[in-house]
Amino acid sequence: MEPERVTLHGHEIAYRTMGSGPVLMLLHGMAGSSATWRYVMPELARDFTVVAPDLLGHGDSAKPRSDYSLGALASGVRDLMIALGHDHATFIGQSYGGGVAMQFAYQYPERCDRLVLVGSGGLGSEVTSILKALTLPGGGFVLPLGATRGLRDFVAKVGGWFAKVGAAPSASALEMFRSYSALTDPETREAFMLTLRAVVDHRGQCVSARERLYLTRELPTQIIWGDADPIIPVQHGHDAHAAMPGSRLAIFPGVGHFPHCEAPRRFVEVVRAFITDTPSAKPISAQRWRELLTGIEV
Repeated sequence: MEPERVTLHGHEIAYRTMGSGPVLMLLHGMAGSSATWRYVMPELARDFTVVAPDLLGHGDSAKPRSDYSLGALASGVRDLMIALGHDHATFIGQSYGGGVAMQFAYQYPERCDRLVLVGSGGLGSEVTSILKALTLPGGGFVLPLGATRGLRDFVAKVGGWFAKVGAAPSASALEMFRSYSALTDPETREAFMLTLRAVVDHRGQCVSARERLYLTRELPTQIIWGDADPIIPVQHGHDAHAAMPGSRLAIFPGVGHFPHCEAPRRFVEVVRAFITDTPSAKPISAQRWRELLTGIEV
């Protein structure tokens, strides 16, 4: 499925869409793209209008020297929804996309029907040491040494050899490689570093939604995590579930950081059941927001 394009604020944004019905907005992880949802989009499109953008700085979207904070990207997703004529949606965010989805729900609660967090960032400081190392001084200069087109082509060839003898790489390994391959492009590398340093430093994730999770008590939320996730520990999923009243938690045994790629059938089953069982969030009045923020019933 080829991406479509729309220009917002002078920058081209690519997105994939299919299906009809209630809208699902699928947000990919850092260095990823909308292609990561290729295993689940066709099945979800049987019941829903599925929209999967390439976030600014990723995939086929523009890669300007710009603001890559969670708030800025959430605003960009809001603008894309308006451009496409969608008033509200259920948001499914994987990894970094989970952080964007949570920020969106915080900034634009009236547009968020439900929230699905998949191995989400923004729920604790722990993260793979590779990402922490890249934020150190000089990290941006080291990255191009590994992300070369020659190495990318070599690894792809080796993967092809293994596939011919019946030992194809796992879905998780392929997804990591797809993300890594994109960094051969200088503009993509620069956008990646700007995105990374907006949410991670040498100590780990430096942007957290944990202190605001209590605000989701009236937002239906499903958490999905692989218990073998090497990027963000599964404990973040358990902690978020405990902090989000009424949330659901699905742990996929033996699955890593990409449940939608590694176990697509189960992923679709969990998402479909969640949406079927939960009504859309109701608009929250200014008075109710005040009660949630202050803990004082008026």
